Amino acid sequence: MGTPLETREEQAAEVVDRLQEAYPDATISLNFSNRLELLVAVVLSAQCTDERVNAVTADLFEKYRSAEDYAAADQEKLAADIDSITYYNNKAGYIREACQQIVEEHGGEVPDTMGDLTDLPGVGRKTANVVLQHGHDVVEGVVVDTHVQRLAKRLDLTDNDRPERIEEDLMDLVPESEWRGITHLFISHGRAVCSARNPDCGECDLEDVCPSSKLDSEIDLASGESWDG
Repeated sequence: MGTPLETREEQAAEVVDRLQEAYPDATISLNFSNRLELLVAVVLSAQCTDERVNAVTADLFEKYRSAEDYAAADQEKLAADIDSITYYNNKAGYIREACQQIVEEHGGEVPDTMGDLTDLPGVGRKTANVVLQHGHDVVEGVVVDTHVQRLAKRLDLTDNDRPERIEEDLMDLVPESEWRGITHLFISHGRAVCSARNPDCGECDLEDVCPSSKLDSEIDLASGESWDG
């Protein structure tokens, strides 16, 4: 088990520094060319891999070019166009209804405030943060997905389970200039090393400062020693 630094601020700074060195090109992995495509892609990505979303949107974005196209779409046909995506029926409804609202209330343009975005069907704070950061270049918070939740807990950067509270903790621990980047660093590390079920602690750049490292316990088991602490 690694030993975290004395304060969580120091721990967060060390984690960010090391991950920036390990993943210098970490960024969003969804494919999009405008704000509407970004919004649709992020809604589709909930509980679905980015690779699957990118495969689906390659054709979807050719068929639906504007918010008006989605708003006027037949619900069943839109669902069929995304039927390899998890919860495709619900997501088709969210996208269609969100685009109807965008047309009616925002002139067909994706809004640029947290309040207006989270007022759209199917858009929570995580989705809104992504759209603001990568569509409008506005950073109001930290995007907390499952990778960020998992790593923040394992690295002792939060005691909370709710994404909103984890976001608040991370915003308090890292400077605003790192709010956008920390998400992509955590996602990259979560995918490459610190997976949910089988983290590869032996290949982890953070092992010596990670209180969740399994290396010491594995060594004890191999030597026949036990620890009850």
